[in-house]
Amino acid sequence: MGLYLCVFEDEEELEGVEVGSYADFGELRDYVTRELEGGKQGSRFPTLILHSDGDGEWSAAECQTLRDELTTIATELSARPVVAFNSEWQRNVAKSIGLVPKNAFESFIDVDGEFLLERLRWLADFAYRQQLPILFQ
Repeated sequence: MGLYLCVFEDEEELEGVEVGSYADFGELRDYVTRELEGGKQGSRFPTLILHSDGDGEWSAAECQTLRDELTTIATELSARPVVAFNSEWQRNVAKSIGLVPKNAFESFIDVDGEFLLERLRWLADFAYRQQLPILFQ
């Protein structure tokens, strides 16, 4: 099952990110917990790590904190070695667009082959500026 994170206003979708599967999102959160939080889940990045990955939302207020967490995570992952793609679809997308990750930041992509942390950070910033939540679908 795929995870789609999106921002709606009334009934209109304004923006969204197709993350991949829930397992792919879990891989990112597991990596952050293991490598950046020393295995202590949510100790540095509670908004990203402790939020349920099921149906729900990040409120507009949480999006500001989420954006800041994602900025720190992106910076720190940029200084870490490459991580192998965990899904066949990721390997296929990367190959199709000629992506060869140079660091851990570039090792996590969305279904379009864009860097996942960058896309999530942009979505969180957009949601915060619009004062709208990010919905999990």
